[in-house]
Amino acid sequence: MSPSAHLSPTSTTPGREPSTRARSSISSRRHCLRYSRLSPWRGGRGDDFNRVLKVDRERKTVTVEAGIRMHALNLAAKDHGLTMPSLGSIDDQSIAGAIATSTHGSSMSHGLLSDYVQSLRIMLSNGQVVKCSAMQSQDLFRAALVSLGALGIIVEIEYQMAEAGDIEWVQTMLPMEDVLARWDRDLWTSDEFVRVWWLPYTKRAIVWKASKTTKPHRKPAHNFYGGSVGYHTYHALLWISQYVPRFLPWVEWFVFGMQSGFKSGYTTSGVEEQRTGLLMNCLYSQYVNEWSIPLSKGPEALTRLTKWIHQDEQGSAIPFSPAGVYVHSPIEVRVANTVGRTPRPFMDTTFSDTPSLYLNATLYRPYGQDPPCHERYYEAFEHLMKEMGGRPHWAKNFHSVNHAFLSKAYGEDLSSYLRVRNEVDPEGMFLGAWHRRTILPPKSEMPIFALEEKEIVRRERSSGGTDWIGEQARWWDGGEGAGVYKNGSESGESFDLMAGAEAEASMLLESLRDDADEGTDIRVRETSEMGVTGASVFGKM
Repeated sequence: MSPSAHLSPTSTTPGREPSTRARSSISSRRHCLRYSRLSPWRGGRGDDFNRVLKVDRERKTVTVEAGIRMHALNLAAKDHGLTMPSLGSIDDQSIAGAIATSTHGSSMSHGLLSDYVQSLRIMLSNGQVVKCSAMQSQDLFRAALVSLGALGIIVEIEYQMAEAGDIEWVQTMLPMEDVLARWDRDLWTSDEFVRVWWLPYTKRAIVWKASKTTKPHRKPAHNFYGGSVGYHTYHALLWISQYVPRFLPWVEWFVFGMQSGFKSGYTTSGVEEQRTGLLMNCLYSQYVNEWSIPLSKGPEALTRLTKWIHQDEQGSAIPFSPAGVYVHSPIEVRVANTVGRTPRPFMDTTFSDTPSLYLNATLYRPYGQDPPCHERYYEAFEHLMKEMGGRPHWAKNFHSVNHAFLSKAYGEDLSSYLRVRNEVDPEGMFLGAWHRRTILPPKSEMPIFALEEKEIVRRERSSGGTDWIGEQARWWDGGEGAGVYKNGSESGESFDLMAGAEAEASMLLESLRDDADEGTDIRVRETSEMGVTGASVFGKM
């Protein structure tokens, strides 16, 4: 479901449109609710809203309830000989959460996961459900493809699938200069799927490529370090570096030398299902700060960032001191291509006229500790990304992004997104503190919405993660109605503003639990094997 679809004010019988009394109940209850909402990039918990509704084998489409996890979607599609055409590094997000935050894979043949949405149904703030597609209510569709959780609750998605099959992947350690030399030749076009892990201290890179194959399944060559031994060793070394940061260059050399070879040219490969072969192990709790820039600017950006990491402030032309800053490895480098695609999401992180490069500056949190380089590294990284004309990935931990910056980066697309958002949710029922500080204009230009949520406290969980607690705007900044944004309509009218939208029987979602003891998310791939020290999750980048 949509990223902010965490709250279910009431429920009705599926298949029946809510009565006037039911709508009134929704309106009255939402004014007094105080609740915990997931942050916009996490997606929401829709595990009970996960049915496959229809499979059209001829058109290769699957229609699902929006809370289904992509892993479950692919497993269900496998029974019909289908699979998702592209995946990111993990598949445990809900499909609606993935498209709402511009999730992507790494391929010159594919763009965002939302590219494959054929249609969707979204419940608006008045409790009615509308259908939109490229041919029906196109503006709503373009806003909902990367919704940021601010439009309503996505309840149903029709998704374009591909024929299920296998891929053969090959992973090779190469010097940085070899990767840069091949950048404009065949680096990104030799295979359907390509990604790179940049190792700045050793000035090498791991290049991973994959294409479809009919070869029999084959596991990669056994590496005793590639499983639990490597997983726990790296974690312990990262923890030591918390106290001795200058230890990190040696950690990079040792860990990735043991995993992918101390000499350039070391190669490992395997053959497996596409639905599992595209996935990677994310290892530990981490910060991920990812931006897209034009593909042609990649060599300059990576070269300058590498110089800065090597303490060369002048050569990097990044005006922040790197003195005493030591970072984690690797920097993930991925590509997406949406040139010529229509209709485009308003808040698309790719570029319409050139392939897009995604740079991800990952920082691990060993045993839950924040790395000491966090603030200055991301300050320098985001400065460089902005200079390169970059756009932040909505699902990641960016810092210096606000409406003024996004207005320059997105232009009229941001204005169009906000126009549609305000039409379908005029009282701000789906707006929170993240939206206010990131995408909305300042209060002087767009005052508080009647139902806009204000963050009041963040509460750390003993099991990992953070609860963000908020309350709605009528109860702050002067009381009910004070300084509240109005655009001439109430939420009960928002459905009527979407000309041509199809009214559907309302299906409000059941309340979702946020289990306090669920623990820190450790993502283990389906194909990981168990060893004496646990799951072997370090076997493939």
